[in-house]
Amino acid sequence: MHLLVVNPNTTASMTDKIGAAAWLAASPGTMIEAVTSTMGPASIEGYYDEVFAVPGLLLEIARGEREGAQAAVIACFDDTGLDAARAMASIPVVGICEAALSLAAFVAQRFTVVTTMERSRVPIEHLVRRYGMAERAKVRAAEIPVLSLEDPSSGSTSKLEAEIERAIEEDKAEAIVLGCAGMADLAASYQRRYGLPVVEGVGAAVRQTEALVALRLSTSKRGSYGEPINKPYTGLLKSFGPAKI
Repeated sequence: MHLLVVNPNTTASMTDKIGAAAWLAASPGTMIEAVTSTMGPASIEGYYDEVFAVPGLLLEIARGEREGAQAAVIACFDDTGLDAARAMASIPVVGICEAALSLAAFVAQRFTVVTTMERSRVPIEHLVRRYGMAERAKVRAAEIPVLSLEDPSSGSTSKLEAEIERAIEEDKAEAIVLGCAGMADLAASYQRRYGLPVVEGVGAAVRQTEALVALRLSTSKRGSYGEPINKPYTGLLKSFGPAKI
């Protein structure tokens, strides 16, 4: 199985971390292709960054599908561009937020998502409601910039750990969901440390995309995710017309 994992920001060191988590979760025989977007923001922190990360993400998914990828994972916890990618692609596309929340629901009645910045907390709360988990999940922000997770001297992990401990104490969380792809390498050690399930979205998405491919299920093209209507796109977005991308 050929599985494409796209980091929709442009920070290659984060892609390395995401790719390692994907390989760790993948079944024997699954080939992980982890790629970095070639255009857009260095990190995705809020609505503005998210918009400008989508074009590069779509280009990578379109290229991956042409080159034989059987499914794609969007490795940003905002599920950046997920609906657009599902409409564009004929292969299954899974976002790590939706994957992580659904997996956490299998192992806990109540759980807390711990993400990076306050500006990212509200968009993730919107996703929690969209995915039907509002009665089971809380969202907390540790107030750490995404790129600080790439710097061991930043103190970001200490702030993250403090927020996880508050979630366990104050929210009575039965599981923790790590709300950023840049945290993917921390899940196993935190699960041992805190003695409860710790879910990271990259591994969750890899396993769920494998299941979709094995079951020969892909995105419905009736209604919401119907193929984009071919029409002219102009200006800087000229090359993103459905017939060209």
